[in-house]
Amino acid sequence: MSRTLARRASAELAGTALLVAAVVGSGIAAARLSPGDVGLQLLENAIATALALGALILTFGPVSGAHFNPVVSAVDWWLGRRAGTGLTGSDLAAYSGAQVTGAIAGSVLANLMFARPAAAWSGTDRTGGNLWLAEIVATAGLVLLVFALARSGRTAVAPAAVGAYIGAAYWFTSSTSFANPAVTIGRAFTDTFAGIAPSSVPGFVAAQLVGGLLAIAALAAWYPHAGDAAAAVVVVPHLAQETEAR
Repeated sequence: MSRTLARRASAELAGTALLVAAVVGSGIAAARLSPGDVGLQLLENAIATALALGALILTFGPVSGAHFNPVVSAVDWWLGRRAGTGLTGSDLAAYSGAQVTGAIAGSVLANLMFARPAAAWSGTDRTGGNLWLAEIVATAGLVLLVFALARSGRTAVAPAAVGAYIGAAYWFTSSTSFANPAVTIGRAFTDTFAGIAPSSVPGFVAAQLVGGLLAIAALAAWYPHAGDAAAAVVVVPHLAQETEAR
């Protein structure tokens, strides 16, 4: 692994870890602060996740693109492969490994911060056609948003737009919008409000991959040259230039 790729992969690992720590940690806090009110718990969890995601994109976007999501990285590779933009195959492997590792580490970190066992399999079953459909919709919408912003030259608003989308998708999808295989795997390691049983993970991940494929089809129809902008996903432009200059 080159020094540059190692730097970017480490940013993906740290960013994904902090994202999952925010999801799991805010879920634990919400369950403790609002016992018996699941709606309020979900609202607290959604707000914390949306705000954290926006901040993390601002922090790591100039370094790695702040994908934090193997589906986003895979679509970036797929769309950019012909134009020579976006991730290479080795980049994709490094990013995906870093994202999954970071997600597991984020769950462990959140568990420890709230004095819970470092890692415990979740007992929350999340299975059924309606939930898988929700994950297809959530993931397709997220990927479409990210690449539409890149193709139209609006990556500067990605932190707010992506955070807003995920915050809203907590509520308009029955699955509460995991929309991310790495995050899904990481959340299996916490038996808390945000957890997902290991037996439910394959169904969610499969649905998320289908969502990514659906997004590729939608981009081909609506943004036929999205691959030309794959290198911009989801880098915050001015900050990226300053980071590279240093």
